[in-house]
Amino acid sequence: MQFTRLLPDITKTHHEAETYALQWVGMEDIAVPILLDVGDRQKQTVAAKANMYVSLDDPIAKGIHMSRLHAILNQLATKACDKDEIDSLLVNMVTSQGGISQSAKIDLAFDLVLPKASLLSNETGFQTYRIEINGQRLNGRYDYGLKITVPYSSTCPCSASLANQLFANAIDNRFLEPHIDKQELISWAHATTVATPHGQRSYAYINLSLGDHHWPSLPSLIVQIEEAIGTPVQTMVKRSDEQEFARLNADNLMFCEDAARKIKAMLEQSAWVLDYWFKVEHQESLHAHNAVVIDQKIKNH
Repeated sequence: MQFTRLLPDITKTHHEAETYALQWVGMEDIAVPILLDVGDRQKQTVAAKANMYVSLDDPIAKGIHMSRLHAILNQLATKACDKDEIDSLLVNMVTSQGGISQSAKIDLAFDLVLPKASLLSNETGFQTYRIEINGQRLNGRYDYGLKITVPYSSTCPCSASLANQLFANAIDNRFLEPHIDKQELISWAHATTVATPHGQRSYAYINLSLGDHHWPSLPSLIVQIEEAIGTPVQTMVKRSDEQEFARLNADNLMFCEDAARKIKAMLEQSAWVLDYWFKVEHQESLHAHNAVVIDQKIKNH
């Protein structure tokens, strides 16, 4: 005779002598593909890592139902991961726990891959941007955060000025007569490198508090940040693109303070941002240390 046996569920059959509610219980670093809207009716699937938590409000319950959370997370592989979808996911996380939980939160971290056109040559490459989306449903209210890392190029104004002075001195030493032959000067300039200003790969780390607001499409937000700074890093380039990139950097010399003020001006004008914190980091080629600025939203008194 075969007996049908139910699998034991210790969360319902075993209780501790002392019982307490717990703020957050869940899982971290869950691998999941998520589907993102990247504009122009295009979708992109990216490999994400997720942290999922629910409150354990029932002090009698031994633990939460983790497999139910995992099943809900897997739905992001087939549905566009936007605010409305995460709103629904957070509700389902709470509902799945059968009354023992009242709140939920989720963290998603991934690299968004975007095409980037060259400056002049009509070539295209691809660039990744680190993104984190944090959402929670607490006391029936939604609260979201967004973290974005954007690389860019920066050329030091002080270094450019000092290099220009050396070049001017070299012209003065080379051409002693008061009148200079233009073609001779051009030929000499093409063949002579006296000094170069130092440039650095730089990063903007931006943390946005959105409350219950929808956020713009991630690609458009990244473009907005790059346009505010003025010298985004490039991918596929030819010599014409590299020369144009050098020109842009010369037209957009900046200390880390300059970059920070550009970002701050953009964020202060973004009505959908409730609060923000950011850090700009210029990884200097002159020094063995980095130059940084850290700032946050202007508070109204």
